[in-house]
Amino acid sequence: MSTQDQAPKLKLGWEEWVSLPDLGLPALRAKVDTGARTSALHATEIETFGPANAPKVRFMVHPIPGQYDLEIPCSALITDRREVTSSNGESELRFVIRTPLQVDGQSWPVEITLTDRRGMAKHMLLGRQALTENVTVVPGERMCQPELDYSVYASAAIRKAAPNRALRIAVLSREDNYSTRRLVEEGEKRGHTVEVINTTRCYMAINALAPEIHYDGNRLPRYDAVIPRIGASVTQYGTALLRQFETLGTYCVNGSAGITASRDKLHAHQMLARQKIGMPSTAFAASPKDTANLIGIAGGAPLIVKLLESTQGKGVVLAETKKAAESVITAFRGLQANFLVQQFVKEAAGEDIRCFVVGARVVAAMKRSGAEGDFRSNLHLGGSAEAVRITKEERSTAVRAAKAFHLNVAGVDLLRSDTGPKVLEVNSSPGLEGIEKTSDKNIAALIYAEIENHVRPTPLRRKLAKTRSAADSGTDT
Repeated sequence: MSTQDQAPKLKLGWEEWVSLPDLGLPALRAKVDTGARTSALHATEIETFGPANAPKVRFMVHPIPGQYDLEIPCSALITDRREVTSSNGESELRFVIRTPLQVDGQSWPVEITLTDRRGMAKHMLLGRQALTENVTVVPGERMCQPELDYSVYASAAIRKAAPNRALRIAVLSREDNYSTRRLVEEGEKRGHTVEVINTTRCYMAINALAPEIHYDGNRLPRYDAVIPRIGASVTQYGTALLRQFETLGTYCVNGSAGITASRDKLHAHQMLARQKIGMPSTAFAASPKDTANLIGIAGGAPLIVKLLESTQGKGVVLAETKKAAESVITAFRGLQANFLVQQFVKEAAGEDIRCFVVGARVVAAMKRSGAEGDFRSNLHLGGSAEAVRITKEERSTAVRAAKAFHLNVAGVDLLRSDTGPKVLEVNSSPGLEGIEKTSDKNIAALIYAEIENHVRPTPLRRKLAKTRSAADSGTDT
C-alpha cells in the first residue's frame, strides 16, 4: 500500500524493524524518537555527483551495528541540505534524501538525513516528521510490528533485492570517438553519471594508508565502476592507473592484469595455449640463427610475421614465400623489434569472426573481410563487416578466451579453419561502432547491465554477529 489515507492504524514502539527498499536495505533496526524532528540514517563516504539541476548523493551504509565489513552502496537524489542540531547541542549540515519507508507491508515516503552514526546502538532514527497520522507511537513498548532478520544480508536475496541505483562511472579514454560517446550516452540514459577521464592527465599518490588518484589538480572521487578504454600507446601507464583504482576497491570492467597480458601478443598466446584454446601455430625466437626453424614451426610459407605490440592490423605482414619470410624477419630484427611468426590459415580466405563477449556470453558476432588484395580484415584498414551466425564451438572458444584473461568485455577474433576455430587475438578494448551497426544490438546497454549486476551488494561470507537486544546505550540524534 503506497498511501497512508487507506492504511490501517500502525502502532510503533520505541524500537522497530523497518525496510528502505529503494536503497537496497531490507532490514534495519530503528529507534523511534518523537522528541527528534528529523530522521537519520547511518552513512559514510558521502559524496555528491551528477548535474547541478538534479544532484545526487552516493554513500555507504553499514546496516548492522558493529558489522563494518558489510557495506551497502546507496545513491539517491538530494532534496535538501539541512542544519541539524543534536541533543548535545552540536550542529551539522546534512544532506536530505526522500525514500519509501516500509513497515509490515505498509509503505510511505520519508525524508532522511545522512550522518555518521558509528557508536550508536541503532543505525537509523525515525523522527516525528516521518510519522504520519496513521502511526501511533507507544514509547513504553518495543517491536510492536513483525521482526525482520539480519540474515538476509548473508543470502543471495540481498543481490536480487538491490535496486538499480544511479551509479557514478568513469570512462578512461583519451579519444572522443564513437565508443566513448556511446558509453556516455547509454549510461546517462540509464540514470547514471558518466565522466570521461583522460588517462594521461591522471596522477597517483601511492601510499599504504590513503592511496589516491588526482586529475587536473583535484582528487578523484570514489567511482562505482571504471570502464577502461586505454589506447595501445599508453598501455603501461593506463594499466598502472587501473591498478590504483583496483587498490581503492573500485570495480574495473576489465582488470589491469588482463589488459596487460592481452596487449603482449607473445604473452597472450602463451595464456591461450595454457588453457588449450585453439590458435594458429606460433613461434618466437631471439636469435637470427633460428630463422629457418621458426619458419618450419609455423608450417612454412606462406606465413604471418607480427610485431608483438601491433594493433589494428599495423605491423602484420604476410610472407608468401620462404625467401620473403626470411627477408621480413631479418628486417624486423634489424629494427630490434620483437615479433612472432604464425601459421597462415589459407581456408579463412582473408576473413575472421569478431565475437563480442560481455560477462560470460557472446552477445554479438560479425564476419570481417579484408579490402580487395588485403589479407587483413580490420575495419580500420578498409575491411567490411556483416552479421554472422556462429557455431556452438566458436561461441565456447570465444568465452573461454575472454575468461583466460579475466576480461568482462572483450572482442575475440577467430579464424575458421579446417580443424576448428583458431583464436587470433583477444582485444581488451573492442570498439563498439562496427559491432553495434552490424548486429543492430545495443552493446553499450549490455555492458552497463553487466556493471549494474557486479556492483550489487556481496552477501556476508561469515556468520552474522548476533543482533544485540539490549536498549540503546548512546545518545541518538
